[in-house]
Amino acid sequence: MDLSAITKHSALHAKPRGLLLQYGTAGFRMKAEHLDHIMFRMGLLAVLRSKQTKSTIGVMVTASHNPEEDNGVKLVDPLGEMLAPSWEEHATYLANAEEEDMQRVLIDISEKEAVDLQQDAFVVIGRDTRPSSEKFSQSVIDGVTVLGGQVHDYGLLTTPQLHYMVCCRNTSGQYGMATIEGYYQKLSRAFVELTKQASCSGDEYRSLKVDCANGIGALKLKEMEHYFSQGLSVQLFNDGTKGKLNHLCGADFVKSHQKPPQGMEIKFNERCCSFDGDADRIVYYYCDADGHFHLIDGDKIATLISSFLKELLLEIGENLNVGVVQTAYANGSSTRYLEEVMKVPVYCTKTGVKHLHHKAQEFDIGVYFEANGHGTALFSKAVEDKINQLARELEDKKGKAAKILRNIIDLFNQAAGDAIADMLVIEAILALKNLTIEQWDALYADLPNRQLKVKVADRKVISATDAERQAVTPPGLQEAINDLVKKYRLSRAFVRPSGTEDVIRVYAEADSQENADSLAHEVSLAVFDLAGGIGERPQPGF
Repeated sequence: MDLSAITKHSALHAKPRGLLLQYGTAGFRMKAEHLDHIMFRMGLLAVLRSKQTKSTIGVMVTASHNPEEDNGVKLVDPLGEMLAPSWEEHATYLANAEEEDMQRVLIDISEKEAVDLQQDAFVVIGRDTRPSSEKFSQSVIDGVTVLGGQVHDYGLLTTPQLHYMVCCRNTSGQYGMATIEGYYQKLSRAFVELTKQASCSGDEYRSLKVDCANGIGALKLKEMEHYFSQGLSVQLFNDGTKGKLNHLCGADFVKSHQKPPQGMEIKFNERCCSFDGDADRIVYYYCDADGHFHLIDGDKIATLISSFLKELLLEIGENLNVGVVQTAYANGSSTRYLEEVMKVPVYCTKTGVKHLHHKAQEFDIGVYFEANGHGTALFSKAVEDKINQLARELEDKKGKAAKILRNIIDLFNQAAGDAIADMLVIEAILALKNLTIEQWDALYADLPNRQLKVKVADRKVISATDAERQAVTPPGLQEAINDLVKKYRLSRAFVRPSGTEDVIRVYAEADSQENADSLAHEVSLAVFDLAGGIGERPQPGF
């Protein structure tokens, strides 16, 4: 480790004195002007992680669904998963080191993790379409090269595509070819095979309107379109030719505002979906005959996918351990439908993709989606091998179901939630089941719900247990929530501290919108009174 070279290069990416940042689920994310030193240092950290794991490590420059003027960076571990928690701590430690402490911190991390500094290192980099991303990629490269690491810059990629590349490189190509064409071919081949087996494929040409949030998803979908065009026609909106990234468009906007994105007219009977800025989230929606807007979020996506997988397994005759993983934000109706109608077990974890992903790995087949549309399905190696064998050996109805399942497995990006892959899975399932979007939506009716925020002096005053559904502190708050919930039918409510700001998030659902609104307001008053609310007391009305 050439410490003097590191010190010299670090000065070119100097940290603003006193600036402290935290590596979270989404890595580092904030206004772009404060991030140059972070990019350089994450290049350094990626080299240490690569040497320690003897694997290729990924670095993605993106701020996902944040505004265009923000940016961020996150590291991708060897199998395409998120960075290990102990290394998240190292990332924070390195990011916050003052210039004069850099050498000591790097040596500290290397010694703590027993990094062999003579080991080769290889890092791959991807970036989104933000104006600041190209310059930041170069800062990451500076960090990688000054520590003697090799680097491959993929340039513009969706976040899930970088996860895919890392997984391919570390599995000697077993997962797929580590090129953008390899990604397109793997997904498209599986999708086209599935649509050939759909009974309605000859009768109607399937089309879909896609809002790309003026982000990277538009560029990649345009490149990929001709690979799967015989099975699906996509019409792109907010494709980045005009309009700002994530502004009045994208999955986050559609989900939170419960309305179509700017620039997209929706007619009755049209299927539509939205990606977020880095194409790792997807939500669907449509307008009914009366022109009313209907959102189909991650809960309903998980229900469609897990129900279909359960049906295929029944057809094949395989009794596998299938589980759906949700957070406390999942609508109560989805949980009830899965458990009571489909007989699929449902598990709840803390909010954050890493918690869902980790839990989903415990099953033969684990399906997880957050309500915001971020999710995927994971299949154990034993299941993949078994299904491949059955698809080769059987020629009857069981064999057909096994071949469908094999293609579904190929279609999922198991390394990460992937809007493009999830879109193709959903389109294939709707075609195979001959379902309209209205029929999908009618599987169950969402319970009305409301989310609110309460400003507090210190968000740490609230601690929670039971996957964030029960408040442990402050004393008396959970008892107050329990008493309020008893007043309403089919109701529940929970509170949890924000991960980024001094606010407490309140969620409530009940049998009517009026009751959900009322319960949310009453719970927010309890939070204000018992958890140190600041500013004006919460007012009714939304």
